[in-house]
Amino acid sequence: KADAGNYPTLDAVGSLTDNYASNSVIGIRSDLRSLIVGVQLNIPLYQGGGISSRVREAVAGQERARQDLENARRTVAQQTREAFLGVTSGLGQIKALRQAVGSTTLQLESTKLGQEVGVRTAVDVLNAEQQLAAAQRDLAQAVYNTILSQLKLKAAVGKLAEADLADINGLLKEDAK
Repeated sequence: KADAGNYPTLDAVGSLTDNYASNSVIGIRSDLRSLIVGVQLNIPLYQGGGISSRVREAVAGQERARQDLENARRTVAQQTREAFLGVTSGLGQIKALRQAVGSTTLQLESTKLGQEVGVRTAVDVLNAEQQLAAAQRDLAQAVYNTILSQLKLKAAVGKLAEADLADINGLLKEDAK
């Protein structure tokens, strides 16, 4: 389109005028209509490089748009990979942290039993409770990160729906109980 500025143009032109006048003093009325139709040929002369400049600008704009599209594709692919890896590694982390919570729960129980027998002190029980709380916190954080990665993955592939958010909201309400 920018390159077409060098080409001649042929335009159809026309005008219609309608004049109505009445002279009440002498009683003469006049009604004039004129219709003009024509063809106009424009042949552009050299315009100081304006057209070639607009052509270069259009080509550069097209290349910029192509690069923006490629950048968007790469960004989406990277986000999709990150979300997928977040889900898969998160599931493994959740499994490991559930085992850690089970282990620290058993450790706390045995430490409490040891305190009752007199082998362990209250400080040992507090340390075991602290380790259990830390394991539970880490498990909750891993579950949260995995859910978030799953939502990001669904959004990246265009499969995120309102029902997914309602399901997660239901899970959060169950965890709050």
